[in-house]
Amino acid sequence: MKAVLFFFAACQLSAVSNAEAQTLPPAKVSYENYEALVAAVKPHRAQRLVGLSRFLEMSREPNTIILDTRSAEMYRRKHIKGAVNLSFSDFTQESLAALIPSRNTRILIYCNNNIEGDPLVFATKTVVPKLAGPETKPVTLALNIPTYINLYGYGYTNVFELSELVPVLHAGLEFEGADMHRYKTFQRYKK
Repeated sequence: MKAVLFFFAACQLSAVSNAEAQTLPPAKVSYENYEALVAAVKPHRAQRLVGLSRFLEMSREPNTIILDTRSAEMYRRKHIKGAVNLSFSDFTQESLAALIPSRNTRILIYCNNNIEGDPLVFATKTVVPKLAGPETKPVTLALNIPTYINLYGYGYTNVFELSELVPVLHAGLEFEGADMHRYKTFQRYKK
C-alpha cells in the first residue's frame, strides 16, 4: 500500500513539475547585456590598472577601500592588511550598498592572480592544459575581471585594479589574518 501511495505521489509531483516547466518565465540571465557591459568596461579598466606602489599609496588616502572578493575563508586566513571582504558570489546591489554606501568611494581590487608564493591561500586561477586536456590552451581566470565588471555594472566606477604579480614576501606588502598569526608564532619559535 505504501509503495502504491509513493508511486502515486511521485507521478503527481512529476505532472506538476512538467506543467510548471512549461509556464515558467526565462531566467534573469542575458548574455547580450553582459557582452555590452564588458565592452563598456574594457576601455575604463584599461585606464585604471595600477602598480603596487601606486596601489599602496592610494590605499592610504581618504575615501578609499581595498576590496577582497575571494571567499570568506581565504580572506579570514590571509588578506592584504586593511582590506574588507565581500565574496564575489555575495554581490548584490544591497550587499554592495551596505559595505560601500557611496559610489564615489575609491575601490582598490586584487585577487589570487596578483600574489605569488602562497599557493594555498592565493591559488592561481589558471586553466592548465595538462589537467584540462591537450587541446586546451592556458587561460587565466582571474577574479579581478568579473569583480571589476560587476562593480561597474552596479554603478561603482571609481575602481582601480592591482596590475602586478607581487611576491607574498614583498617588503612593501603587509598581510593580516589567521595564517599570519601562525606565521608570527612560528617565527618567534624559530628564534
